[in-house]
Amino acid sequence: MRQRLSSEPDRYRGRRRVPTPPRSRYAVVGAAAFVGAGVVALGAASNLPDLKDVDATAFQGLSKAQVAKDIADRNADAQRANRSAERGAEDATTLSDEEAAEQAWMLPLDDYIFTAPYGMRFEKLHAGIDLATAEGTPYKAIHGGVVTAAGYHGGYGYSITIKTDDGVEMIYAHSRRLLVKTGDVVKTGQAIGEVGNTGASYGTHLHIETHVNGEPTDPIPLLRAHGVDIKLKIESVYGLPAAS
Repeated sequence: MRQRLSSEPDRYRGRRRVPTPPRSRYAVVGAAAFVGAGVVALGAASNLPDLKDVDATAFQGLSKAQVAKDIADRNADAQRANRSAERGAEDATTLSDEEAAEQAWMLPLDDYIFTAPYGMRFEKLHAGIDLATAEGTPYKAIHGGVVTAAGYHGGYGYSITIKTDDGVEMIYAHSRRLLVKTGDVVKTGQAIGEVGNTGASYGTHLHIETHVNGEPTDPIPLLRAHGVDIKLKIESVYGLPAAS
């Protein structure tokens, strides 16, 4: 045991001093620890699955689920939009009885046979259409308006002329009896006369003419544009175009 130098601190007094390793040894130990940690990390990484080795069906399943969710979301949005549109349509078509009557267009008879179209006949213009039915059958106003003429008028026999709110004049001819007079305001579907065989008529029928700007025009397309199809016996209460 060596003799203590007077310059050594008192903390070593009575104790054995452990020799201090050189600093280079610490560097070697640190490097070894770093290398070991790297090896461990590489080993752990080697146990992770390679992206190429992942089951493709898992991704397919996720993709299908997402597509299904997107479709469900779009369907829900479409249903909400449809409900909104339906509510809007209901609001738009909610009319009072008076408004509905003003817009309505109807067939003049419940049952009839279409016997003659508009056009040339016997080298003369047949300016309307003919609907045959039993004598005395009540006929109705196709559309409401003001009665501008009601009485006996030559070849028309007993006839009625009604001017609608859009300026169209409708003539109902060859009547047996009239149920309205000049100046009356009539509504769509109101009984205005009875079918007959008066005037230049060759059989019991209702003759109907439509005049636009004072000139006769084919009633078939005009009425169809307002939802009344004479040939198919179809009517649209709100005056919507009839399906052709």
